[in-house]
Amino acid sequence: MWLELGGLLRGTCGQLGWNVGLPCGALGPRPHWWGPCGGFGARKFHQDGPGRGLGEEDIRRAREARARKTPRPQLSDRSRERRVPVSRISRLASFGGLAVGLGLGALAEVAKKSLPGGHLQSESGSHLGSSPFLSEANAERIVQTLCTVRGAALKVGQMLSIQDNSLISPQLQRIFERVRQSADFMPRWQMLKVLEEELGKDWRAKLASLEEVPFAAASIGQVHQGVLKDGTEVAVKIQYPGVAQSIHSDVQNLLAVLKMSTALPEGLFAEQSLQALQQELAWECDYRREAACAENFRQLLADDPFFRVPAVINELCTTRVLGMELAGGVPLDQCQGLSQDVRNQICFQLLRLCLRELFEFRFMQTDPNWANFLYDASSHQVTLLDFGASQEFGTEFTDHYIEVVKAAADGDRDCVLQKSRDLKLLTGFETKAFSDAHVEAVMILGEPFAAPGPYDFGAGDTARRIQGLIPVLLQHRLRPPPEETYALHRKLAGAFLACARLHAHIACRDLFQDTYHRYWASRQAQPLPAAS
Repeated sequence: MWLELGGLLRGTCGQLGWNVGLPCGALGPRPHWWGPCGGFGARKFHQDGPGRGLGEEDIRRAREARARKTPRPQLSDRSRERRVPVSRISRLASFGGLAVGLGLGALAEVAKKSLPGGHLQSESGSHLGSSPFLSEANAERIVQTLCTVRGAALKVGQMLSIQDNSLISPQLQRIFERVRQSADFMPRWQMLKVLEEELGKDWRAKLASLEEVPFAAASIGQVHQGVLKDGTEVAVKIQYPGVAQSIHSDVQNLLAVLKMSTALPEGLFAEQSLQALQQELAWECDYRREAACAENFRQLLADDPFFRVPAVINELCTTRVLGMELAGGVPLDQCQGLSQDVRNQICFQLLRLCLRELFEFRFMQTDPNWANFLYDASSHQVTLLDFGASQEFGTEFTDHYIEVVKAAADGDRDCVLQKSRDLKLLTGFETKAFSDAHVEAVMILGEPFAAPGPYDFGAGDTARRIQGLIPVLLQHRLRPPPEETYALHRKLAGAFLACARLHAHIACRDLFQDTYHRYWASRQAQPLPAAS
């Protein structure tokens, strides 16, 4: 149930009156600046001439003023400009090269260990693990391949990077953490080709300027900072070419390579979970759908004092290009240095949002990537991003699901078992060993909602306890869980892990009990689903 869980860039001349400069701090920790800066300037497209948009000085002042208020995400130092392989053959060649490289790397590690005093030790002194397939050299091969092909394979790696050590090995988790932080970005010609195909050859007329170097590069696309003619700062997400057409093959190729290392537990990606994952990835490649989901969330959270959703820029929205208001802030995993009180408030609001999404909106943004939640200390608010994997939940599912959580919060093991059958998590014919393991897993993960006072997420041994149950849960399941649970449990697991990373102390019981009573109060006038 709970298991699914570039060097310096060379300047070139612009076209159609648009100037192109060089990147200033684009690959470093500082904000992106417009104009000259010690010999380097923010590489941009800018339309010159009177009456044709904001002047460069106007833009620079506006951006400097805002940059002083809120920090902005920055491209990783490891990210490099690299062409995205578009055809299936070129992408398959990348995975084939990885498989061969991993095999040769493993043989080299075995040879090292066979020498007197040999150790499986990385060049940096870090110990990746005893498996020769997970050596430092092979880890770098995996990182480089996934950051090059991007797309669905990189997305799977990012999903696994935010799981705890109970799901995948710590060695593989560290590899995927490096993948999550360092995706490569498209070269200029490839990025321009996508913009022209999606927005037309006159796409420059829609913007006053657009930085050529992205400030973020992820699995499906990269994000560039721009300015509209009215001075509004925007984030323009541009999808990598070929990723939407290669979802199925990318996922299968990555899993085949990873199984060589035996680093993934047997049964982790069953056929049903793979189908659900590929459907989510197809949704994420449809930026028009994401724009509609973002607008929905913007309306749902319009009166929320803590969360905000940037506005969609409709004239910059197509299937492979999405423009939204630019947001500032830092990802959740960079909030560990904040005070205990602030961390508690952030995590309390995060859990409150999860409960509202599931039981009030019945519409959830299911990607728990840290970078999708930007905390702005100046306003004490979190901006929500990336709505591509958002999905709806029917009342029949939520009616039963909330009762499973309620039973766990009440400590009623028999009720957990029965409600899990009602939810079709179980058939009723499972072995006693499986039923006991399932109930125990639900009870462990329900502990925050059962604790009478503040629950210390950082002090628990949840990961170790769940880890001991995984073999039974993977090997003896009789039926796949409901389709809705795959994305839902990944989101909830991500929220719990964020609370653990930030060592939050939160009183969760009252939060859930209030949600429970509000839920059924809102359902009283509606008929209950007929028994199946």
